[in-house]
Amino acid sequence: MRALRLMAWGEAPAPAEVERPVPHGAEVLVRVEAAGLCRSDLHVIDGAPGALPYLLPFTLGHEVAGQVTALGPAADGVSAGDRVVLYGPWGCGSCARCAAGSDNYCDRRNTLGWHGAGLGRDGGMAEYLLVPSARHLVPIGDLPADQAAPLSDAGLTSYHAVAGLRPALGEGTTAVVIGVGGLGHLAVQALRATTASRVLAVDVREDALALADRSGADFGTLMRPDTARVLRTRSGGVGADAVFDFVGAPQTLELATGVLRPGGELAVVGSGGGSLTVSKPGVLPPGFRLSLPFWGTRQELAAVVALARSGALQVETERLPLSAAAEAIDRLRRGRARGRTVLVPD
Repeated sequence: MRALRLMAWGEAPAPAEVERPVPHGAEVLVRVEAAGLCRSDLHVIDGAPGALPYLLPFTLGHEVAGQVTALGPAADGVSAGDRVVLYGPWGCGSCARCAAGSDNYCDRRNTLGWHGAGLGRDGGMAEYLLVPSARHLVPIGDLPADQAAPLSDAGLTSYHAVAGLRPALGEGTTAVVIGVGGLGHLAVQALRATTASRVLAVDVREDALALADRSGADFGTLMRPDTARVLRTRSGGVGADAVFDFVGAPQTLELATGVLRPGGELAVVGSGGGSLTVSKPGVLPPGFRLSLPFWGTRQELAAVVALARSGALQVETERLPLSAAAEAIDRLRRGRARGRTVLVPD
């Protein structure tokens, strides 16, 4: 079968012919219908030797939707023909976090040598994907594959970030989303679907603000020197109750802490190289709380799928054939991807 493989650190992944996997034990074979492309894939491709605990080569792709085609003799929980989306973070499977469905926070995550499909283990940018257990699969029914695949990371990570701050987002509150890309536009929708908060959006691109508007944001603004003042005015002068930074750059973190009200919540999701210096007293809002959400739980993925099937979540996608992966990666690097890029086997 055809697969997009990472052969060397810092080099472009290459198409390759590999053997189609055969499921053994509790394994499940999934025929891939769609695989999302993520900035995390760029971080993996660009990784320096030794920066990540992964052994090369492996197939990329951690956002995957498809159809179950074969099961190992000990597999249960799914049947051949089921359409599913992949729960991408694969933990040890035996610690307390994994047992509770939180493989994303596996207690042994740093000792495994991999972090999941397409992250040290063969992923879904291929015709077929071998999944170690049916517990990593969530049914999607008739949800289109190009909508389902991005839910497994972009949708799940955004939902997980919102869920963690939901208690602070009641009637009359304000939430700010910084960076309205593949994750940010789904965070806007998740906020509208699951909270009563007013949603304000910030980006450096006009087309991203248009996407925020289509996603249901109450207000959008370009990032400028006076953006913090504009957002504070829109929040009634008190500042935001919660800020979701999907960029994580120095400038966005400065904006996030500048607009946050005392006792507010900051979720940093993006990995843009920014940092915060914590000191007391200092410039950070008094009483503010910081979270660093990573991916989400299996139960949350099921909730995300349910929202998508109800129509509350709609992923803005660009579809490209798997053979055009090099073009898709280049577009993502140059910031020209619209919403979420989805690769479909040729």
